[in-house]
Amino acid sequence: MKAGVLYSGGKDSSLAAIMLGTYYEVELNTFVFDPARLIPTIEKAAQVLGFPLKKRVFPKGMEDEMAEMIVSHGYPNDAINYIHKTAIETLAVEYKVVGDGTRFDDRVPMLTKAEVQSICSRKGCSYVRPLLGYMRTEIDRLTDRFFLVEYGETGTISNGDYESEIRAAIQARGSDPTLLFPPHHEQSLVVGKKTINN
Repeated sequence: MKAGVLYSGGKDSSLAAIMLGTYYEVELNTFVFDPARLIPTIEKAAQVLGFPLKKRVFPKGMEDEMAEMIVSHGYPNDAINYIHKTAIETLAVEYKVVGDGTRFDDRVPMLTKAEVQSICSRKGCSYVRPLLGYMRTEIDRLTDRFFLVEYGETGTISNGDYESEIRAAIQARGSDPTLLFPPHHEQSLVVGKKTINN
């Protein structure tokens, strides 16, 4: 059975993908706001994992709506959760199993139990989060075992995180995104796979 995995090219979604690959035929899915946006680093990360990748485009106008939500609320959490939920619901139309790299200590994005139950009931799918029981310490340990990873602040790493495009949209509106997002938000990008010696 196929599983559509929401994929940023980072360590969390990469770990989730290889875990789900044990049981499902994994297809990676990266969402962008701009259909013209190229994603070569994410394509390379997908090749490292050995899974096919699909580029998906959010509905037209959504980027501006989310930028407005962040500016009006004064923080990004609600918008990021809404974007993530939209991506999950989009995949649930096509896949019976939908997964992502949400982990134990994530605050955003994080769908509530009620939201998960609603999506699964309405769409007839299973939403699986294989890292939900893993804390950051163990994620880092597994990442170091399996992957070669680059790290950097948001905007310096070309991964598929929603935040970089949203920050650009906010800046285009004349607002300073650094005042709205938490400082020192580290991003990751998988650039290679390690050889495992048992």
